Amino acid sequence: MTHSPATLAPYAQRIAFLTELAERLHAYGTTAQRLEGALLGVADRLGVECEPWVNPTGMILTFRDPADELAADLTRVIRLPPGDTDLSRLSRADRIAEDVLAGTMGVAEGREALERIDLPRTTLWRVMQVLSYALVAGAVGCLLRLPWLDIATASLAGLGIGLLDQVSQRSQRFREPLEALAGMFAAAVAVLVASFIGPINMNTVIIAAVIVLLPGMALTNAVNELTSQHLVAGTARFAGAITTILKLTIGTMLTLTLADLVGLRPEIHYARPQPDWVEWMGLLVAGYAFAVAFRAARRDYPLVMIAATMGYLISRIGGDLWGDVAGVFLGAFSMTVAGNMYARWKNRPGALIRLPGIILLVPGSVSFRGLISLMQQQDVSAGQAALMAVLNILMALIAGLMFGNLLMQARRNL
Repeated sequence: MTHSPATLAPYAQRIAFLTELAERLHAYGTTAQRLEGALLGVADRLGVECEPWVNPTGMILTFRDPADELAADLTRVIRLPPGDTDLSRLSRADRIAEDVLAGTMGVAEGREALERIDLPRTTLWRVMQVLSYALVAGAVGCLLRLPWLDIATASLAGLGIGLLDQVSQRSQRFREPLEALAGMFAAAVAVLVASFIGPINMNTVIIAAVIVLLPGMALTNAVNELTSQHLVAGTARFAGAITTILKLTIGTMLTLTLADLVGLRPEIHYARPQPDWVEWMGLLVAGYAFAVAFRAARRDYPLVMIAATMGYLISRIGGDLWGDVAGVFLGAFSMTVAGNMYARWKNRPGALIRLPGIILLVPGSVSFRGLISLMQQQDVSAGQAALMAVLNILMALIAGLMFGNLLMQARRNL
């Protein structure tokens, strides 16, 4: 057991700091196995025995003081909403933990610093979050080489979904049906444009518009937790991801059905006419948009953009040479190794590279497309190809993450 100067602090303060740190890491999107690993590492250096049990909607933490064998165990049951990726706050929480362990910040002071992380966001920050939805939607359209009308339509729908997301954060009434409302809005914009302005790739435009809400990362994390033997956490996260896809599909199909009932006949065509430079432009915009959507600190924008670009390029080149599945594996493997190397080199969370590096590889859009096709055609075979594609992508991603961590061990699991 390796202790830090923080072990001299009162036992109650160390427990309070560990509890606060666990809540922060959970809120910022850390998966169960990484959160538990990080918490065990910090508890060990604080001289506290800790037995954590983490799931996507809460945690149970049991603490024991090894210096007092007669003291009773302390157990805390904490109910939390599912976390959301926040790279800026994750980095700040990680920095505070490092300062406490190094002795440059007291344990009580560290807990207060953790509490101050969640200060209210500025209006400019909220505006940028809304714009990031439009930028991501437009960037995905560029990556898919859609016509300009399709790109503009997806961006407009994405902007509206960003506004809905901000409303849902302020109103519990809109929080539960957010994904269904987003699917309805995206489909409504696509139907109106295709009916009165010009033909578009309608399903693809809808997918690009709701891409930020698709749970591709959640599906990947769920399978990753299952393979790490965190069965309850993985099952719960997987169920949550499937529920999100179902709500998006319900909203989308409701609008498409209503459009058909009122007699709208949207014109649909399948065209990818854009030159190579549009795809490169889309990749650049996507990198910036995901830096904003992942709530990275401004100083980390170049790092996040480079990671997203490299993950996509490695996957693209590997896919051209050896097939799509091999490309996804190489992308996930390379970005996991790069993230862990960066974490050890800079003593910062490897998630700054790993998460944006694989975000364009996750299978959320494929699963959503398959479910839409299934509902439109009412034919199980219509979704089978998409289901197999999702499974292949998930297996390749998980294999890349596992072998990447095997080659280069993560620093304190973050």
